[in-house]
Amino acid sequence: MKMLCLDGGGIRGVFAVSILQEIEKEYNQPIADLVDLVAGTSTGSIIASSISISKPMKDVLAGYKKFGKKIFTRQAKVGLFKSIYSDRQLRRFIIQAFGNRELRDITSPLLIPAVDLTHGRPFVHRSNYGNKASKQLSIQLWDAVLSSCSAPVYFPPNNIGNEYLSIDGGLWANNPSLVCITEGLEYFKLKLEEIEILSIGTGLQKIDFSIQKNKYWGVKQWLPFQFPSMKVTPKLLDLALQLSSESVSYQCRHLLGDRYIRLNKELGEEVPFDDVTYMEELIKLGQMVYQEQKEEIRSFLKS
Repeated sequence: MKMLCLDGGGIRGVFAVSILQEIEKEYNQPIADLVDLVAGTSTGSIIASSISISKPMKDVLAGYKKFGKKIFTRQAKVGLFKSIYSDRQLRRFIIQAFGNRELRDITSPLLIPAVDLTHGRPFVHRSNYGNKASKQLSIQLWDAVLSSCSAPVYFPPNNIGNEYLSIDGGLWANNPSLVCITEGLEYFKLKLEEIEILSIGTGLQKIDFSIQKNKYWGVKQWLPFQFPSMKVTPKLLDLALQLSSESVSYQCRHLLGDRYIRLNKELGEEVPFDDVTYMEELIKLGQMVYQEQKEEIRSFLKS
């Protein structure tokens, strides 16, 4: 069973979209026709859900370009009294992408990790492919996606039908590959050797936490301020998401061997998930990675 897994990472999601766009060009087919299951966390949930409705990747990329700057327009510098970003433009982007579709309308396997904040539990939104764990099929697709994208401090929690608050699935499954393996073993009754995963990251940052003379670390060190604007940068959250993704990749390589293909690339510097100025560079980097790992991708798709 071929599974496509897409990491979270904010605006850096254009890196993954760029790779997928190259695949669609090469094979002249929607990504949905090339894989059996797709999963995505946070920004990856936007991409994964787009795949589930056969939305062309060139249109997804156009959406990121159109809404990126609008989504990441700050309403607060630090986020002490309200979220740094409003979810108004993010909500508009997602609703425009997915309309009134409910999870019950998606019959191909789609997994969207999120967090049930009210009850303090990890949660996976599932589409309508027969798994009895798919209990909330009346939830609209855009609502599930918005939940997975609601990064703490940066966006407000998403209210699901006044029943519970939901936030970013990246807090526990930024790389959803293990979620997919578990689904394969438990629901599809597969053996490990029957599972193949193409996992796409959002770039590996070089996050600098250098040794400092001041041994008392506070908000200034973990969430540095940009001068003179005094805007806080998501350094700690970016680090946590990157560590989560790479640890999952390490485990999956040991479980699946060469049936686990990871597409990611060193960025050489810090590229915060909310910095839209790097979009064009990330798109070009995605195109480069596709060319570098073209044969691995071909092997995965044709096996």
